[in-house]
This record gives sequence, structure tokens and C-alpha cells, in this order.
Amino acid sequence: MSIDRLDGRLIELLAEEPRIGILEASRRLGVARGTAQARLDRLQAGGVIKGFGPQVDPAALGYPVTAFATLEIKQGQGADVRSHLSTVPEVLELHTTTGHGDMLCRLVARSNADLQRVIDRVVGFDGIVRASTAIVMENPVPLRIIPLVKQAADD
Repeated sequence: MSIDRLDGRLIELLAEEPRIGILEASRRLGVARGTAQARLDRLQAGGVIKGFGPQVDPAALGYPVTAFATLEIKQGQGADVRSHLSTVPEVLELHTTTGHGDMLCRLVARSNADLQRVIDRVVGFDGIVRASTAIVMENPVPLRIIPLVKQAADD
């Protein structure tokens, strides 16, 4: 789905102030309320905007350690491994990948020692052949979408 500058400005405004109402958003964007609502509805229907939930910081919840684990999976066990990993609360994301491993997951833990417990739970499943884990030292560029939105809106 392509977006234009107005879509981009609306997304940026909602990202900066997720609790803003559509009336205030339309006022700030200088468009009619119906226009802003129609744009928002189209962006949601197109899957560009997926939700408006709170952004939660795992570290503030007591999980300051982040790691990425590359998993090698037995042939034909992908669905079972995905089901297993979806039961582990400390697995925040799971991606199937090409290259060295078959899956990449982002994990969190309460400490480095607790990370061992999380890894043991992750790999304690018959469908996982091997895991390689890297602990995150720092996150100088956190997940960001707005620069991409601005670029897409200018294309």
C-alpha cells in the first residue's frame, strides 16, 4: 500500500501523540474530520496501522537483559517449535530466517543468570537442534518507524 504526505503526517502525529482524538488530529493537519477519519480507516484496513496499544519497556517491568537467539530447527518441526516458543513469555519476537539459522528470537530476562533459565526453556524442546545466543549490550537505534514513514510518503 502506498501512502502520501497527508497519510505520513497523520501516522507521525499518531505516533507522537497516540491518545489524540481524530477531531484534534484533523485540526492540526488542517483537513476535515471526515478526511482524517477516512485516511485513518484506510491505513488500518491496509494494515499500515496495526494498533494503538501502549509501548511497554521490558526493562521497566524488571527484564533489563535482552538477547537474540538464532535457532537451528529439525526438518519438519517448524510449526511445533513456533507453538513451543509462543508459550515462553520472555520470547518477545520470533522470525523465520534464511542463512545460518532457521529462526531468530528476541528474548528478555531479569538478569544474565536468569537468561540461562530462559535459554534452557527455549531450547528444551526436541525440535530445536542448536541455539546461538548474543546478549545486547546497548540499543543505540531503538525500533523506529517514522523515518521509514517519511520516506514512503515522499516516494
